[in-house]
Amino acid sequence: MNETLIQVGGLYNITLVVFHVLFWRIFDWKNDLQSLTILNRAIIQVLNISLTIAFVVFAYISFVHTEELLNTKLGFSIVILMSLFWFARALQQIVFFKLKHWVSWVFFAYFVLGGVIYGIPVIYNT
Repeated sequence: MNETLIQVGGLYNITLVVFHVLFWRIFDWKNDLQSLTILNRAIIQVLNISLTIAFVVFAYISFVHTEELLNTKLGFSIVILMSLFWFARALQQIVFFKLKHWVSWVFFAYFVLGGVIYGIPVIYNT
């Protein structure tokens, strides 16, 4: 079961890779970011690209190093950190988006799901 959850975690991260790659189109960044300073425009885009790369790394590790994630101290630490990352992102959804719109609730639930996907192997591997 733990192996399957880690693999599902890989798919979970791929969905976020696709979503973040589409940010320019979804949020009309070509036009919308023009209202920002050059520095802030660059920061937002660099952060998005960096997050996208992090999600690719999470997915790669989940798909290719499943056994190591579950059977080594370093791997176990990475699984714990990925779970905490997604729970922290869910908390940020509350702080910054206030859960006032149903879409915020959907994203909150999705990020909690990421924490659970990686958290269950932590609980059942200890």
